[in-house]
Amino acid sequence: MSQENKSGGLFGFFRKGGEEVQSNEPLSEEVIRQWLVKRLAKQVKVDPSAIDTAKKFELYGLDSIVAVRVSGDLEKLVEQRLSPALLFEHPSIDELSAHLATELGLNAIA
Repeated sequence: MSQENKSGGLFGFFRKGGEEVQSNEPLSEEVIRQWLVKRLAKQVKVDPSAIDTAKKFELYGLDSIVAVRVSGDLEKLVEQRLSPALLFEHPSIDELSAHLATELGLNAIA
C-alpha cells in the first residue's frame, strides 16, 4: 500500500537523504521545513532542490484548496489541529516552519 493519501499528501512521511523517515523522528523546525519542501515539490511537480524556502506559496501557484490540503497533511506530521489558513498567515516555508516550531515549543528543546 502506498504511503500517500488520496489528496496527494505524505501523511507524516518525508524523505531525508533519500530515505523515508516516519513522523516519530523528533520533530524540529528543520523536520517541518524539509517536509514542507517535499510536499510543495510534489504538489508543483518539481525537484525539491528547485524549491526556494523563502519564496511565497502563492508564487508556486498554490490556491486555497491546495493550502487547506497541505495544512491537513501537516496536521498529521505535527499531530495537532492546525488552522486551514496557516499557509496564508505564514506564506513561505521558512515563515511557516519557524512559526510552527515556536508554537509547538520545538525551539526551546534544542
